[in-house]
Amino acid sequence: MKIAVVGATGMVGTVMLKLLEERLFPVTELIPVASERSVGKKVSYKGVDYSIVGLATAVEMNADIAIFSAGGDTSLEWAPKFAEAGTVVIDNSSAWRMDPTKKLVVPEINASELTSEDKIIANPNCSTIQLVMALSPLHDKYKMKRVVISTYQSVSGTGVKAVQQLENEIKGIKGEMAYPYPIGRNALPHCDVFLENGYTKEEMKLAKEPQKILNDHSFAITATAVRIPTAGGHSESVNVQFETDFDLKEVRSILSQSDGVTVQDNTDTNTYPMPIYAEGKDDVFVGRIRRDETQPNTLNMWIVSDNLRKGAATNAIQIAEYLVANIL
Repeated sequence: MKIAVVGATGMVGTVMLKLLEERLFPVTELIPVASERSVGKKVSYKGVDYSIVGLATAVEMNADIAIFSAGGDTSLEWAPKFAEAGTVVIDNSSAWRMDPTKKLVVPEINASELTSEDKIIANPNCSTIQLVMALSPLHDKYKMKRVVISTYQSVSGTGVKAVQQLENEIKGIKGEMAYPYPIGRNALPHCDVFLENGYTKEEMKLAKEPQKILNDHSFAITATAVRIPTAGGHSESVNVQFETDFDLKEVRSILSQSDGVTVQDNTDTNTYPMPIYAEGKDDVFVGRIRRDETQPNTLNMWIVSDNLRKGAATNAIQIAEYLVANIL
């Protein structure tokens, strides 16, 4: 397979290259792609240095699959050009997620919906992916009515500039600011830009994307997204009300048997998910599973995942793996 990685020098692009190698993806030719200022620079893959090319050159190279992680504007302009050239695009930006003509895919949940007609496939928001990985099997059993979610998101979700801001603050160095305030020793209830309804774009992604992925608008989600000074991994406090009652043992069993989900839930041994342990792993970790004693049929959970891996790069590569195995 001839594979293009668009945004190969970014945080997610770097992880994508690492994962293609780790997962033994059948790459016969790698095409690393980045902005014009990076053209000619080198990236390493399997111990070999590859020269970065620009977008126009990459289109002409007729890749089988192009995995994009280069921002929404780039995707809107260039994904159709790749698709017209016969390349299947897997896009990690928000550009195509809510487009009714494009599929929004978490492979463990809805990869079977993909067909040879799908030339641009959307990768969901990082916080959405870990959320639906835990909610989907429970929804199948108990049917969700309403979900209330608060996120605790790593600075890595913003990008290199934000990670550098945190590192500078830890070292006491003045530098460029990715956020309007310090992030060290702080929590910013501000992920992405504010919308007219008072929510941020990130919060509305969490509200809308799960409905599309699960192909079900019968449940509602409300979210508050918060940025915290962790280097990697997003955490979520989730309160979900179901139509039918549940047994906690059965809930743990359902989650334990779900592909890509690991239950870490033992208060006797202080075992619960934390971003420091999720970082560098592909699973979604679920713990603090308990009944909400104030509402009927309502469950509390704590969900943690590496936002650069399952929240972005791993999910995209799993989509590519499905395409190779079943469609291309």
